[in-house]
Amino acid sequence: MRSLRLPADHPKVRSGKVGVLLVNLGTPDGTDYRSMRRYLKEFLTDKRVIEWPKALWYPILFGIVLNTRPQKSGKAYEEIWNKELDESPLRTITRSQSDKLSAVLAGAGDRIVVDWAMRYGNPSIASRLEHLRAQGCDRLLVFPLYPQYSASTTATVNDVVFKELLKLRWQPALRTVPPYHDDPVYIDALATSIETALAGLDFEPETVLASFHGIPQSYFRKGDPYHCHCHKTTRLLRERLGWPEDRLRITFQSRFGPEEWLQPYTDKTVEALAVSGMKRIAVINPGFVADCLETLEEIAGEAGEIFHENGGEKFAHIPCLNDSGPGMEVIDAIVRRELSGWI
Repeated sequence: MRSLRLPADHPKVRSGKVGVLLVNLGTPDGTDYRSMRRYLKEFLTDKRVIEWPKALWYPILFGIVLNTRPQKSGKAYEEIWNKELDESPLRTITRSQSDKLSAVLAGAGDRIVVDWAMRYGNPSIASRLEHLRAQGCDRLLVFPLYPQYSASTTATVNDVVFKELLKLRWQPALRTVPPYHDDPVYIDALATSIETALAGLDFEPETVLASFHGIPQSYFRKGDPYHCHCHKTTRLLRERLGWPEDRLRITFQSRFGPEEWLQPYTDKTVEALAVSGMKRIAVINPGFVADCLETLEEIAGEAGEIFHENGGEKFAHIPCLNDSGPGMEVIDAIVRRELSGWI
């Protein structure tokens, strides 16, 4: 068969590769006021995150929040900042997850290109989509790194991807990873991480809290499945460990603003347990695939302080799956499944 001869003026085109884009929530570029304000502005102007009407929310956001919160958030980030690389742990870990996934998928040939992005901050989704297209990726798997689906997380990642594709004349074929809150490989990895962490402690917790990021109750009432996904993850994890209900309890953290959020609240639960006389607890964050401000500062730091200040004696934070062996097995298994038929 003769090879196809293109006209001399034919534009150069690279194609035939499959792109995998891991996307996490986001990170500021630094802990200074300007970096924090830029990051918070992008995050808090997302209508998926704050669903209030602009006429009500923007005066509060631009008049109060963006003038006061950058300093507070910057100080919190400074406590967990990766000083060696001058970046947040979330950026460090997500990059490592991408690099490790690329290495394990190398056996599938050189057709797969793995990259990573942040929904808010850098590297942006738009920049990495352009990079994948430049590498010749005409098929694309987008992986929002959220086991439990919420419109304020998974959907907003997909929104940006879809909007970017609107700009293209030649769009890549697109797949997005669905929620995997009840996937056996994910549940097994969480169970393994708990068992490993508890085996390394010098005490036995009287209870373990599974603390998920919260959402407003109003989002749940509008049909967001997040609350149900979190409860199912906790139930399956409890069954996998063979624990009774009071041994692994579900809570929700990181509430913001005056609305009522999903309950029970993590901070209030930690306080109540200590006041009631409980002396030893541990906390895991099943909804986060990488340690970040909400796990390292809010849970390992603040929640631990609350427990000790109210009479508790032993507190442990169980790390996220991160780029550990079990954590990478989850990402690898899901990516291979979703790429079925493409590779």
